[in-house]
Amino acid sequence: MSAAGRLGFRILPSPPRLDAAVVARFEGAASSNLADAMGRFNFMEAAIVSRTGLSLYGLAVTVRCRPGDNLMVHKALELAHPGDVLVIDTCGNTGNAVFGELMGRAAVARSLGGIVVDGAIRDVTGLRGLGLPAFSRNVSPGSCDKDGPGEINLPVSCGGVAVMPGDLIVGDADGVAVVPQAVAVEVWEAVQALVERERKRVVEIESGKVFKPDVDQTLRQQGIIP
Repeated sequence: MSAAGRLGFRILPSPPRLDAAVVARFEGAASSNLADAMGRFNFMEAAIVSRTGLSLYGLAVTVRCRPGDNLMVHKALELAHPGDVLVIDTCGNTGNAVFGELMGRAAVARSLGGIVVDGAIRDVTGLRGLGLPAFSRNVSPGSCDKDGPGEINLPVSCGGVAVMPGDLIVGDADGVAVVPQAVAVEVWEAVQALVERERKRVVEIESGKVFKPDVDQTLRQQGIIP
């Protein structure tokens, strides 16, 4: 689709999509490992938590809403591809839920990967029953207008992290990591190396090498222990 609308009230075309085989590699990846692989950057603030207890991964469809309005969230549900994750910036509003059970039913019907909202959602019991992964800053019973303005497929801020349309989003019990599309393969390779190091460390612990010698080395260098 071509760009539609005007500054502040517009829908931009979706960017080229990351190869599906690359996206599939991230299913089940730990957000903590991804954050470590990215230099301990690109993870959302601790306030963005799972409300349904379900992990998610998928490509971001970004939405910016006017505070107290969710018109563009409804449109994003229509534009998203199966497996995509809606990443919603409410411009600091936490009193009006931009997403609830009815919208959740639409998301499930569209086979979306889930939602991440820097703001409020509601009907979490219903969303949990639908099996929809849903992360948000808070929960509120208040609803929204559907008048706009708002924007789709532009850069947004969510949980203190810049998210571009098409970035890879991974959320689990620890939180949400954002993998920039351009470095997804590099990040995946770094994660695999990290996982292998952790596997070897588990073997060491199980064989009796419970404590790492580099801890004492650091303490000696600092003059803390002899």
